[in-house]
Amino acid sequence: MKDKVVIITGASSGIGRALVYEYANRGAKVVMAARNTSKLEQIRDDLIRLSKDCLLVTTDVSVEKDCENLINKSIEKFGKIDILINNAGISMRALFKDLELNVLKQLMDVNFWGTVYCSKYALPYLIKQKGSLVGVISIAGYVGLPARTGYSASKFAVRGFLDTLRVENLKTGLHVLVAAPGFTQSNIRNVALTKDGQAQGDSPRNEGKMMTSEEVAHRIARAIDKRKASLILTFLEGKFSVFLNKTFPRLLEKLTFRHMAKEADSPIK
Repeated sequence: MKDKVVIITGASSGIGRALVYEYANRGAKVVMAARNTSKLEQIRDDLIRLSKDCLLVTTDVSVEKDCENLINKSIEKFGKIDILINNAGISMRALFKDLELNVLKQLMDVNFWGTVYCSKYALPYLIKQKGSLVGVISIAGYVGLPARTGYSASKFAVRGFLDTLRVENLKTGLHVLVAAPGFTQSNIRNVALTKDGQAQGDSPRNEGKMMTSEEVAHRIARAIDKRKASLILTFLEGKFSVFLNKTFPRLLEKLTFRHMAKEADSPIK
């Protein structure tokens, strides 16, 4: 990865932050994008101390101009883009019947449109390098999770968008990866939106039993190395769920309902 240029959105925490260190430690030039400038500055200062080449671009991926600026700043600094990892995302937890519609719109703006905007402006440079376009979705992009309509809808949309781009670029040399982690240790559940758009606060799940963000980042980087089309992480909540969805979908629906209903303070009864 020496001298390769990697853009990572949602880089201030969780999987995004872990991807920054994964690629910086492999010798890549890393462009970090997120809304939280102070957290990005802490990471940047740490990378500079370790003599890593990086760029910080404060970016709200739901804003098209911010995404265009991210790509332009990356080209101004490094002159090329080898990998774009669309990792920025937010979650939610509320039944659709109780949900304010602006919450669902916010999910789509960040998770789906953020991926679309960044991909649109980066695409010519990625094709030129025969590089990699990556979307970090979730098992919720394969299986509808109750109380997460906006989250699942946005992740399904990202998967359809990137799968189609892969087909469109069969002859250009562009690599497209859709990466679907299972439940991962991160702050995504702490800042997940409730029915009225407020952050829910405490995670309703046992974070200690989940795959770490560092392990997820390492697996994603390996999948990019191998130019895989898809990556589904964890067996029971990941690969097995996707298998059941294809073979016994009604059974999976019942199992998913029961599993999600066990969460602390679950809105599912």
